[in-house]
Formats: sequence, C-alpha cells, structure tokens
Amino acid sequence: MTALRPLGSSDLHVFPLALGGNVFGWTADETASFAVLDAYAAAGGNFIDTADLYSAWVPGHQGGESETVIGNWIASRGNRSEVLVATKVGGHPQYKGLRAATIKSGVEESLRRLRTDYIDLYYTHFDDPEVPVEEIVTALDQLVKAGKVRALGASNISAERLAASLAFSEREGLARYVALQPHYNLVSRDTYEGELEDTVRRHGLSAVPYFALASGFLTGKYRPGTTVDSPRADRAATYLESERGTKVLTALDRIAGARGAEVATVALAWLAAQPTVVAPLASARTTEQLPALLAAAALELTAEELAELTTASA
Repeated sequence: MTALRPLGSSDLHVFPLALGGNVFGWTADETASFAVLDAYAAAGGNFIDTADLYSAWVPGHQGGESETVIGNWIASRGNRSEVLVATKVGGHPQYKGLRAATIKSGVEESLRRLRTDYIDLYYTHFDDPEVPVEEIVTALDQLVKAGKVRALGASNISAERLAASLAFSEREGLARYVALQPHYNLVSRDTYEGELEDTVRRHGLSAVPYFALASGFLTGKYRPGTTVDSPRADRAATYLESERGTKVLTALDRIAGARGAEVATVALAWLAAQPTVVAPLASARTTEQLPALLAAAALELTAEELAELTTASA
C-alpha cells in the first residue's frame, strides 16, 4: 500500500499522485470518467483535483462540468469520506475574480455540483491583484470556520502575494494556505524554482504541480515527425523545438529503459522527489493511461538518476 503524505500543516494526508479532473465532462464523458475514478480509487488514490472553471472553454459548456461528474461519482459510490476533493474558485465565467462576495457565491455552487457539504482543499485559482489579500484571506477563513472548507490552497500567484497572504493569516490568527498549485515540470522549471519555491519551503506549504507532464510532452509520445491526436498537441509539440526538450527526452528514455518503466512514470517520479512537492497532478482520459501515472507513486529514482534529469532540464 502506498503511504499517504501530509499536506502542508493541514490534517489531510494525500496519495502521492493527484488525479486531475480537467478532462472529466470534456474529453472523457461520464462513463469514461467514472471508470478512471474507480481505477484510481482501487489503486489507493484519494486526491482528486478539479475547478469550477472546468470545462467552460468547450462550446456549449458553462463551467462546472467536471465538478458535476465527480459529484455524481461520489454520490453513486457512497465514498465521500474516503476521497479528498480539491476544487478552485475565481475562474468560472460567472464567478470571476476573488472578491469576498464572489468567493462566497462560488463555493455554494461548487458544493451543489459536487453534491457535498464540504470541500477538502479549496484553491484560489488565479490571483486577483485588484483585491487586497486581506479581503481574500478573510473570506476564505469564514468558509473554514463555517465548515464548508477543510484546508486552503493558492494557484497562479506571485511569491510576493503569497507571502503577504501568509503574513496576514498569521498576524490575524486566520486560516492560512497550506498548499500551492504551481506550473512545474521537467521542461518548465523557471516559474516555480526560485522565489516562489523558497516561499513555499519557508512557510511549510506543500506543492501540487499542474502540467506535471507538460501537456503530454513528458509521456514521450511526441517525437519528431509524429502526429498526436490530442487537444493539447500544439502546446506539447512546442517543447520538441527546444534544446531542453530534446535533452530531457533523451535522459527520460535512458532511465525509463534501464528501469523498465514508462517515460511518464519517470517524469512524474522526478517531480515527486523535489523537496516541496507532495503530489504531482496528472489526468487520464482512459483507464489505459492510468497505470503509467500511478506507477510514479512507487518509483524511487536514485540520486544519480535525479541528477541526470535535473542537469538535462537545466
């Protein structure tokens, strides 16, 4: 059984691979989504990530489709106490930004779609620099005090605003962020490593990186001369044009071959081994895509393998 990891200073303990719900109700219909969720839970997974925004970008969608699928799954399986649900506020077309009133309305809609009376981890999806951190943190603290939210996280926020939020929480004795969801992977290290990572480490937060597989590039299926049928193909293919992308693939191929593992498994294992990371975040449209992701929870890379990948991706 894979050991669960503590999430920051909260009382939540999470499986070392978070399952991304952005595909649920989008590229995976409800039946396919249920199959992926069942397989993840059967493997010991307990950390499901979504957002009120998913999947508003699809023609005819309103946003909240993913939460609805997850809510229906939890209701049909009767397993609410066994899973930790993370969702986000601030990105939904009707609930944009982080004004206190928006947060208050947004959480009610998420609770309704998820068919639950509490959310385990509630992220601010995108920082809203026009709103003082004092207003945001106070609104979030009220949700925790009301029992609607167990723990708080932030995503897409600067080190400066994160530090200011944490300082205000501490000063006023309010609920504080325990997790950060940054854009971070083997070919995108620059936005997280440095000041943001230092802030996370200094304050004892846990990182749950999104785009952990660089839109599919780090699965190894994107190669020169190949065409991949995926909504993310254009974004993933751009990594092929960089020297960093080529070097990373070469190192991943070598280590994956030596360990008898999938390229995606090795890429996620590198991320999971980084000091502040508690669980990389990855999504699967089908149950066939899941084993390579789950295997990362059990793959421990050697110091030499980690160094090789770190150097290749520098």
